[in-house]
Amino acid sequence: MGVRLVVVDDHRLLAEALATALQLRGHRILAVGTPVGAAAELVLHRRPEVCLLGVAHPEDGASFDAVRRIRRERPEVGVVVMGGAASLAGVAAAFGAGAAGYVRQDDRIEVVERALTRVRAGEAAVAPELLQAAFQHLLRPSAEPDDEAVRLLRLLTRREVQVLMRIAEGEDTREIAVGMSIAPSTARTHVQRVLMKLGARTRLEAAAVAARTGLLERVAQDD
Repeated sequence: MGVRLVVVDDHRLLAEALATALQLRGHRILAVGTPVGAAAELVLHRRPEVCLLGVAHPEDGASFDAVRRIRRERPEVGVVVMGGAASLAGVAAAFGAGAAGYVRQDDRIEVVERALTRVRAGEAAVAPELLQAAFQHLLRPSAEPDDEAVRLLRLLTRREVQVLMRIAEGEDTREIAVGMSIAPSTARTHVQRVLMKLGARTRLEAAAVAARTGLLERVAQDD
């Protein structure tokens, strides 16, 4: 069954071309819009399953204001960002804002379609090499720890902090389980609790929160 979609892009022609291509593949296009700032209103009124958001300048943090609003007001709607792969800050910012998927502008339509389907199913959708590069970007020195870091640390147990540190290093559930000598099911539960407490949908979003607030730096200081 096709995905119910809203397609928004900074370039109208590209938005229409994407919508046409996806419609021909059996997906239901509820609305097509431009620029990216229009995405939130379209999502709020049309209630799609997924919003495909083409961003011309992912390095501009304001480009993801619509993603943040969708995440806040329609958390059940997954957002797949389509942007350049050169800006790792943009990839990290997209997930930090609440996007559930990221595809490159030069990806084939089949790749875009798979990402939409995975996000509708509640999964994160991003190329492994792009995900790893974004994690590495997040591990670069960040701003000084702020009060939010202290607040978040109070929410997390010591074991959950350890899990978050491993998430930020790019480990998957199996690696976390092996590294902490716990069962995979236990590791999965810890990961879910960390995401819930941080208000994050994906692991990369959780890592972005940790990097933005300086949470992990605060942990290192306290140890």
